[in-house]
Amino acid sequence: MGLSLFPFLLLLVHLFFAGSLVSTLQRTDCHTHESLALLQFKKNLNINSFASRDPHAYPKTASWKLHTEAENSSADCCSWDGVECDGKTGHVVSLDLSSSLLYGSITSNSSLFKLVFLQRLDLADNNFNLSEIPSRVAHLSRLTYLNLSNSLFSGQIPSAILRLSGLVSLDLSQNVEIYSGRQLLELKNPSLRSLVQNLTKLEQLFLGDVNITSAVPETIGNVSSLTTLSLQKCGLFGEFPPRIFQLPKLQYLDVHSNQNLTGFLPEFRPNTPLKSLSLRGTVFSGELPASIGNLNSLRDLDVRGCNFSGSIPSSFRNLTFLTGLYLSRNSFTGHIPSSLSNLTQLSYLSLAGNYFDAVTLSWIDKLTKLTVLDFDNMNISSEIPYSIANLTQLSTLHLSSNQLTGSFPYWLMNLTQLSQLHLSGNNLQGQIPSSISGFKNLEQLDISWNNFSGVVELETILELKNLTLLQLSGNNLSILLPKPGSNVSIPKFQVVGLRSCKLTEFPNILENQNELFWLELSNNNIHGLIPTWIWNGSKESLQYLDLANNFLTGFEESPVLLPWSALRVLRLSSNVLRGPIPIPSPTTEIFLASQNELSGEIPRRLCDLNSLGTLDLSYNNLSGLLPRCLGNSANSLSFLKLRSNKFHGTIPLMFTKASNLRMMDLSLNKFQGHLPRSLENCTMLEHLDISSNKINDSFPFWLGNLPYLKVVILRSNTFRGAIASSFQNNQSFRSLQIIDLSHNHFNGEIPRKLLHSLDSIKSVAMEKLTYMKENKYLSIEICGWIAQFHYSFTLTNKGTEREYAKIQTFLTAIDLSSNSFEGPIPDSIGDLRGLFSLNLSNNALTGPIPPSLGNMTTLESLDLSHNSLSGEIPPQLAELSFLSSMDVSYNHLTGHIPQGTQFSTFESGSFDGNWGLCGKPLLTECQSSELPPTLPTVDEDEDEEGFGFGWKVVLVGYSTGLAIGLGLGLGFTSWAQLNCIVKNFGRTQ
Repeated sequence: MGLSLFPFLLLLVHLFFAGSLVSTLQRTDCHTHESLALLQFKKNLNINSFASRDPHAYPKTASWKLHTEAENSSADCCSWDGVECDGKTGHVVSLDLSSSLLYGSITSNSSLFKLVFLQRLDLADNNFNLSEIPSRVAHLSRLTYLNLSNSLFSGQIPSAILRLSGLVSLDLSQNVEIYSGRQLLELKNPSLRSLVQNLTKLEQLFLGDVNITSAVPETIGNVSSLTTLSLQKCGLFGEFPPRIFQLPKLQYLDVHSNQNLTGFLPEFRPNTPLKSLSLRGTVFSGELPASIGNLNSLRDLDVRGCNFSGSIPSSFRNLTFLTGLYLSRNSFTGHIPSSLSNLTQLSYLSLAGNYFDAVTLSWIDKLTKLTVLDFDNMNISSEIPYSIANLTQLSTLHLSSNQLTGSFPYWLMNLTQLSQLHLSGNNLQGQIPSSISGFKNLEQLDISWNNFSGVVELETILELKNLTLLQLSGNNLSILLPKPGSNVSIPKFQVVGLRSCKLTEFPNILENQNELFWLELSNNNIHGLIPTWIWNGSKESLQYLDLANNFLTGFEESPVLLPWSALRVLRLSSNVLRGPIPIPSPTTEIFLASQNELSGEIPRRLCDLNSLGTLDLSYNNLSGLLPRCLGNSANSLSFLKLRSNKFHGTIPLMFTKASNLRMMDLSLNKFQGHLPRSLENCTMLEHLDISSNKINDSFPFWLGNLPYLKVVILRSNTFRGAIASSFQNNQSFRSLQIIDLSHNHFNGEIPRKLLHSLDSIKSVAMEKLTYMKENKYLSIEICGWIAQFHYSFTLTNKGTEREYAKIQTFLTAIDLSSNSFEGPIPDSIGDLRGLFSLNLSNNALTGPIPPSLGNMTTLESLDLSHNSLSGEIPPQLAELSFLSSMDVSYNHLTGHIPQGTQFSTFESGSFDGNWGLCGKPLLTECQSSELPPTLPTVDEDEDEEGFGFGWKVVLVGYSTGLAIGLGLGLGFTSWAQLNCIVKNFGRTQ
C-alpha cells in the first residue's frame, strides 16, 4: 500500500515546485519611477534621533539603496523596509514609515505624491517640522488608510482631503507642540461636518488634539460603518448627539478633555458592541442608566471629572469583561454596590472624589487582579482597610485625602508589587517603619500631610533604588541626611518634597540629580545662600521649585537669568533675599517672591515672561517706575500683586488691549496721577486695590463696565469730587460686593445711583463657606498641583487695623468713611438687604438715621459715628440679630437707646457724644415717659430648658464673625496643598 502512494506523492511535489516557479516568474519588481520617487523622498529628509518618541524607533529608510550604490542592496524597492507592493502589478501600494526618525519638511512638490497607487500611507511619529499637510495628498486617490499622527504637521487641514472618498481609516491626531502641548492642526474649513459627509466609508476616525472648536455634528450618526471615533481635546462644545452611541458597529468612542461638551448617556440596547467609552473631562451629566449593564462587551469605562450623579447601578455586575473602571471626580452618592466584586477581571478601579456613604471595603478582596486602586478623597474614616492585603498584584495604591487613622500597617509589606504608594492628606500617625525599605519595586512614595513623627534616616529610604518620587512634606518629621562621604547609592529623582522636615541645609542627595522636575524645600530652617550645584544638574528639567519660608539671603552665584529653562513655578517668598529681583525663564507661569528684602526696579527682562499668570512681589523694598511692558503678558497675567513697596510715578497704561487680569493689588506704594482708564480692557477683573497711594482723580465710574468686578478699594488716596454728579446711568456695578472709598476727598451727597446699581447686595445670599480666590491648576509629567490665591482684607475696628487672610464669597461691605459726604443718608440704602458692613463715619451727614436700615437683616457692623445725624435711633435696628458692632457716637442723636437683643452687648462708647441720648449702657437714665418698649425676653425657666438667650442672639453664632468698620485690602494668603498630586497612574488614555 505504501508503494502505491509513492507516484501520487511524487506528483504533488512536482506540482508544488511547478507552481512556485510560475509564481516566481509572474512576480514583478517595483517600477523604476517609483523607486526613484522613494529615493528622492528619502533624500529630502534627514534622520534625527529626536524626531520620534517611540523608544523602538529606527531609520527604516537607511537601507533604501539601488544595487549600484551597494553590493548587498536590492534594486527592488518592494523589498525595502516599510514598502509593500502589489504582487501582480509591482506598484507600491503601502508605505509604512512610522517611527522612522524622519525630520524635515514635506511640500506639495514632494515625490511622495508620485506614488499614485498607494492604498496605505503611515507617517506617524516623525517630525515634519510644522509642515502643512499638502493639498496634493488628494492625488493619492486610492488611499484607504492615512496616518499622519504625532508628526508635527500644522495649519489648516486641506479641503483636498475630502476627495479621498475611499478612506476607511484616517488618523491626524496628536500633532501638538512638543513642550507646550499647543495644538498645531485645525479643522475649520473644511469643517468636521463636511468631513464626515464626504468620507462615508470611514471605519476609524482619529482627530485627537485637532483644533475643531465646534459642536459635534448629528451627521456622524449616519456613518454606519464607524467602529472607532476619537475626538479628544478638540474644543468641542454643545450637546453630544445621543444617536452616535447607537451606531451599530461602534466599539471605541473617545471624546475626553472637551471641557464644554455636554451630554448624557442614553438607554443602551442589548448586545451593544461598545468596548471602550471615554468621556473624561467633559460636562456629561445625569445618572448612569441601569441599561449600562447591556454593554456586555465593555472593557473600559472612563467618566473621570464629569458631572454624573446618583448611585452606581447594580447592573454593573453584568460587565464581567470590564478591566478598567474610572468613575472618579463626579458626584456619585449612595453606597458603593458590593456587586462590583463580580468584576473579577478588573485591573484598574478608580472611585476617587465622590460622595459615597459610609465607605466599607470588605468586598474589595475579591478583585484579585487589581493592579491599580484609586480611592483618593472618598471620606474613608477608618484605619487602612485590611481587605486590601489580599490584592497582591497591586502596583498602584492611592488612598490620599481621606480620614485614615492609625499607624503605618506592617501588612502593607505583603504588597511586594507596589510601585506607587500614596497616603497623603490623612490622619496617620506614629513613626515610619524602617521596613519600608522592603518595597523593592517602589517608584513613588507619598506620605505627606499626615501626623507622622520621629526621626527618619534618609539612608533607609534611599535603599529603594527605583524611587523617583519622594514626598514627606507636612508631617512632624526630622530628616537625617546621609553623612558626607557615605557610600550611599542615590536614586534618580523626579519629585522630592521635604517641606517642614526641620532641615538646616540643602539636602546633599540633590547634588547630582539631573532629572528633577519638582523640588519642595519650603518651611525649613535653611540659612544662607542657594548653592550653585542645586541647578547644575536639572537646568533643563526642573519645572517646580519651592524654597519659601526659610532664611535664604541670595544665590551663591548671581546670574542675570536663573538657569532653569523649563521652570513653571518659582516660590521664593518669606526669606531674606537681598539685591535685585532674580529673573526666571520665560516659561514661568507663577513667580512668588513676596516678603523679602529685594530692592531696585522691576527689570524689563521680567516682561519677557510671556506665560506669566501670577506675579507676587509684595512686601519688598522695590522702587522706581512700574514698567509699561508688564502688560505684554496681558493674555496670561491674571494675578498681579505689588503691595507695600516704594514704586512711584503714574500707573502706566499696561493693559491697552483685552486682558485676562482678575486681581491687581498696587496698594501701599507712592503712585500718583490718575487711575489709568486702560483698566477698562481688563474685562475679567474681580479685585482692584490701589489703597494707600497718592492717586489724584475723580471717581472712576467707568469701572462699572467691568462685569465681574467684586471688590474695589480706593482707600487713602486723594480722590475728589462729587460721585453723584459723575456717575452715569448706563454704569452698573452689578457684581460689586465690597467697595471702600474711605479716607479720600469725595464730597456731595451719598450717590444714590451707585447704591441702586449694586444688584449683588440687594438679596441675602448665604452660601456655603467658600472664599474669594483664584485657583491655579497646573500639571507636569506625573504631577499636578492646585494653588489657591485667597484675597485678603484689612478690618478697622475702633481704630485698630487687622489683616485677615480670606474674604468669604458672600461677604459684602460699603465703607465711605472719612470723606466730606453731606446731606441725608438715602432711605433707599435699606434696599441693600445682603449688606454685612456699613461704615459712613467721619463725614458731614445730617438728618435722621433711616428706619430702612432695619431691612438689612444680615448687617453685622454699622458705623455712623462722627457725623451730624439727629433724631432718635430707629427701634427697627434692635431687630438686627446679627449686629455685633455698632457705633453712632458723636452725632446729635436724642431719645432713648433701644433695649434688648444685640443692643445690650454694646459698650457705652458706641453712643458717646450724643448729649440727648439716654438709657443703658449710658449712665444717663431716661425719664419714665421716655422709657422704650422692650422686646420680649426669654423666660428664665425656658433658658434652663436649654433655649439659651433666645433665637435672635443664638443666630449670631452662624454669622461670618466679622466685627468690622471696614478698610479692605487684598493680599496673598494661602498656597493650598502644594504637595505633588500624582495623576498619571494606570494606563495612559
